[in-house]
Amino acid sequence: MKLTTSTLHIGLKKPVRLLHVTDTHLAYADERDDARKRELAARRAGGLNGETEAYLNEQIAYAEKNCDLLVHTGDLIDFVSAANVEKARKLLQNEKIFFIAGNHEYSRYVGEAWEDNAYRMNSYMEMGYGLGVPMFWNTRVVGGVNVVAMDNSYYLFAEWQRQRLIREIEKGLPIILMFHDPLFEQSLYDYHMAIPGADCSYLVGCDEAHLLPYSEFRAVQQRPDRPTLDMIDLIKGEPLIKAVLTGHLHFDFESMLTPTLPQYVTDCGYKGVARELIIT
Repeated sequence: MKLTTSTLHIGLKKPVRLLHVTDTHLAYADERDDARKRELAARRAGGLNGETEAYLNEQIAYAEKNCDLLVHTGDLIDFVSAANVEKARKLLQNEKIFFIAGNHEYSRYVGEAWEDNAYRMNSYMEMGYGLGVPMFWNTRVVGGVNVVAMDNSYYLFAEWQRQRLIREIEKGLPIILMFHDPLFEQSLYDYHMAIPGADCSYLVGCDEAHLLPYSEFRAVQQRPDRPTLDMIDLIKGEPLIKAVLTGHLHFDFESMLTPTLPQYVTDCGYKGVARELIIT
């Protein structure tokens, strides 16, 4: 396992340790799935399934021994298949793992259709009502810290999520937010757009000026709506929100959304990468 360590000082009496894992992309299919899914599994896994699962088991074992919680910000599975859903359901029965969905949790064949809420719900039903844990919204208090997770896997937040976050803020505890897609931040945007071949930044909340270099498809896909912008305003303006944990981009990056609010993007679990966040 390749472990990155970050420290966040918020004035706790006793440290809280979170192991952040994201983008595991388990890619299994078997005779219960159609030939297209089996071919997809062989192509997407690239022979890494056993290695990926070994890394995940190592990350879980490390968290069980050294951390208060393993927080997973989505894309645990690469696509919806009987084998992937079965493996994910078994893994997520572990109380030490706290999970929120990414876009691949709902992907049926990876990029074969326009992904919106109707697509998400069709996949959710195909899974048999999800992966056995909350996928759209979840919270867990650990060591006096409120870990709040929400699904923003299609670059949008919903008004109902904002209302629930307001309710969590009213509890008065320090909050660590976790979701799959990172929020726009200039240095992160610049870094990603400088990657050869990049046609977008895959960030939530880009304004029209920053959407200009995007292809038409990506601009439509990632253009924020009013509830999303309202949620971002709430996140950036609330002093009880102490950090944001995200994935999706397949590289490590730390930056500040505001002068007091860090955003941690963590690289892929399938590469063996995890971030230990020590909150003091």
